[in-house]
Amino acid sequence: MAGTQCVSAAVNSYTLSGIIKSKENGEVLIGATVSTRGAKILGATTNAYGFYSLTLPEGTYVVQMQFVGYTTRVDTLVANRNQTRNIDLAPEPIKVREVVITGERTNQNVTSMDMSANKLQIRDLQSIPVLLGEKDILKTIQLLPGIKSAGEGSTGFFARGGRTDQNLIVLDEAPVYNSSHALGFLSVFNSDAIKDVTVITGGIPAEYGGRLSSVLDVKTDDGNMKEYDVKGGIGLLTSRLTVQGPIVKDEGSFIVSARRTYADIFLRLSSDTAINKTSLYFYDLNVKANYALGDKDRVFLSGYFGRDNFNYPNLFGFNWGNATATARWNHIYGDKFFGNVSLIYSNYEYTNTLGTGTSQYTINSGIQDVNGKMDFQYFLDSDNTLSFGINAIYHTFIPGTLTASSSSPSNAQSVPHKYALENAAYLSHEATILPGIKINYGLRASSFTQLGPGTAYTYDASGDVIDSAVYASGKNIITFSTLEPRISTNISVDNASSLKASFTRNSQYLHLLSNSTTTNPSDLWVPSSTNVKPQLADQVAVGYFRNYEENEYQTSVEVYYKGMQNIIDYKNGADLQLNPNVESLLSYGRGWSYGAEFLVKKQFGQFSGWLSYTWSRSMEQFEKINNGAAFPARQDRTHDISVVVIYDPDSRWKYSATWVYYTGNAVTFPSGNYFVDGRLVPYYTERNGYRMPAYHRLDLSATYSFSEKSNITVSIYNAYDRWNPYSISFRRNKDDPTKTEAVQTTIFPFIPSVSYNFNF
Repeated sequence: MAGTQCVSAAVNSYTLSGIIKSKENGEVLIGATVSTRGAKILGATTNAYGFYSLTLPEGTYVVQMQFVGYTTRVDTLVANRNQTRNIDLAPEPIKVREVVITGERTNQNVTSMDMSANKLQIRDLQSIPVLLGEKDILKTIQLLPGIKSAGEGSTGFFARGGRTDQNLIVLDEAPVYNSSHALGFLSVFNSDAIKDVTVITGGIPAEYGGRLSSVLDVKTDDGNMKEYDVKGGIGLLTSRLTVQGPIVKDEGSFIVSARRTYADIFLRLSSDTAINKTSLYFYDLNVKANYALGDKDRVFLSGYFGRDNFNYPNLFGFNWGNATATARWNHIYGDKFFGNVSLIYSNYEYTNTLGTGTSQYTINSGIQDVNGKMDFQYFLDSDNTLSFGINAIYHTFIPGTLTASSSSPSNAQSVPHKYALENAAYLSHEATILPGIKINYGLRASSFTQLGPGTAYTYDASGDVIDSAVYASGKNIITFSTLEPRISTNISVDNASSLKASFTRNSQYLHLLSNSTTTNPSDLWVPSSTNVKPQLADQVAVGYFRNYEENEYQTSVEVYYKGMQNIIDYKNGADLQLNPNVESLLSYGRGWSYGAEFLVKKQFGQFSGWLSYTWSRSMEQFEKINNGAAFPARQDRTHDISVVVIYDPDSRWKYSATWVYYTGNAVTFPSGNYFVDGRLVPYYTERNGYRMPAYHRLDLSATYSFSEKSNITVSIYNAYDRWNPYSISFRRNKDDPTKTEAVQTTIFPFIPSVSYNFNF
């Protein structure tokens, strides 16, 4: 649609700023665009709190406000003074969104500085079939290029050859150290409470730090500012209920969202006393409130509380959970200056119980954070934006405490707590340096100090203690510091395509010790120390982005290389739990990964979805492992394919399907065996020299809407009943004890599920 623009010869410039919200419920819209029409297009994008600032030379403009799924608003603006305009955008009528393709669709994927980044649409998240009918963002992002599932049914993921602990996962700015429920089969994120999901695997902005491979930034709903609303769902595995509404209409709102499984209720119906006394459930609770303190100030309070309980009487039990709390105050200092101050608490803990009666004992472990942040944005003009801030985190590590019953032969044990202070400051500048050429460059300066009280040990080559030093409370044991440069560029080829490139350095001061491929409750977080160096990663990526048919189709191809230093592995037979000298069991080496990622996405119309393909390699090398030779990392996969199709023919029915295929994980299997004192002992040669079988699966889903307020969803996980291996173990052949045989375990065959969802 043609627009008019008449710019005065005067050199004066004026700023248009404000907040963009949904007219339907008052929620702020993250990533909405405000731009001029005409020969020279000037634009701005709303930040995480819906704030935008657009500086224009004096004159008259046609300005459009856009957000995917909402009707474009067009206004005439006379820029002769600074102005504040808070905008409400109306949701686009469903029939229009399904059938009509207009030229007003946003092409943010081409024009923005974002690279190796994906923003999930909540409507797509709610359409994709997943395990047991539970909508799950961690399962959904595994369908994107460069992100790979850590295993069958697992919420853990690998990003561009990195390990699962190298992903920074934040919920309303609070770090989540274990993002899984049900031993990794479901995530802690309740889709009914989620507003925005962004995952970044390259070109990571300077505001993020502390992990090597990716950022998953999850923001929860603020609550309906207009009216009270209740929604929920009843499924085979869980039930959900969300209540939200205004505290004061258009000034403040709240949301409370809860979810719980009820497998334990059915277990009680069993006649077996061991089964009917078994506990097996998880729950989570999201709460949030916000309130405007005038036109320029708003405060937010949010929290997450979740726990898993699995207890088999007289044998064992697992109990773990996360708790986070975030208090935020954001302030508009002027038409060009926005700031946010946050105080954040995060706690992850687990309890393992073994045995019963006089021989029962319990192991507790965890990590706690208190985190303070200040983030600012200064919009100099339409071509220049500064972002800067500081961050300080006080970590408390709880390696483990063993308690036993009073009559137990075991003695109580406790590994001393460890403490650390992690600091960071960052500055970045996004600028248009020439017509069609944008650059975002910045620097993050981070430091990490391990604090007393504590004892620092020195080990010899065999892992024995040869020296130690005791530090009093608050004393510095050791300090590390790292400069982390970040730079991204965007070169517009034309209105529909662009070239992008990025370089990112990341450091990681916290390390997860685990003998499994996914995040388990008993995994142990440890700090960098006199023996454990920070991990470092340098990544270079280049990509080409092109849209077709007025932005209905998006395509991209990216290639990357990432080099990693000081990565950690374990010596054979390492015992991680309740070991005060766990650092003596670690080995250090380097890793590197490289690959190419392809994405074709259809955004609008009755048929939508995407096809992603990743070709990649991930290698590691340790001096004392595999005779010093490089070997494929556990997360190394050559091919990874995901196909997502969503068919939305009318207001009643919606169908979806996903198909995934990937090369089997690299694993270490015995190459042979030999007898020692009559026992069969496996013989191992090279590390990760074998492959699990290739994995593939088809999932289907159909949703029927009774009305705008209720629907029923039927889904099938693994529709053609592919018996994918969860694990492969080895045992003696019953007919010939001199031979071993491989035994495959499959836990997710063909699984149908049904759920009923309502909203009133």
